[in-house]
Amino acid sequence: MVSDDERSERLTALNELIEIIRPAVQADGGDLMLVSADVTEGVVEVMLQGACSSCAVSSSTLQAGIDRILKDRLPWVTEVKGGVDESVDLELSASMGRGGYVPKD
Repeated sequence: MVSDDERSERLTALNELIEIIRPAVQADGGDLMLVSADVTEGVVEVMLQGACSSCAVSSSTLQAGIDRILKDRLPWVTEVKGGVDESVDLELSASMGRGGYVPKD
């Protein structure tokens, strides 16, 4: 059982860690958004946005980067779910930063 105080501490620590990670994603024209967090079960859902929607390595960023960091620094995190917001126009996404990827014809 997770107390209300511990629940609050976990959520605060998660939000602080997301804010530490975000500038690295933003440097490539993307962004990282916390979608949901079940601090009792340890399941966190995040979404990559912006240039990440057209970046070929977005899934690697989620799995090798964000997943690993959250699990390493927050021992209560058991699963990190993630996705990429693909609603951004491909040309706009490519113009947002170095991470933009536009496939060639």
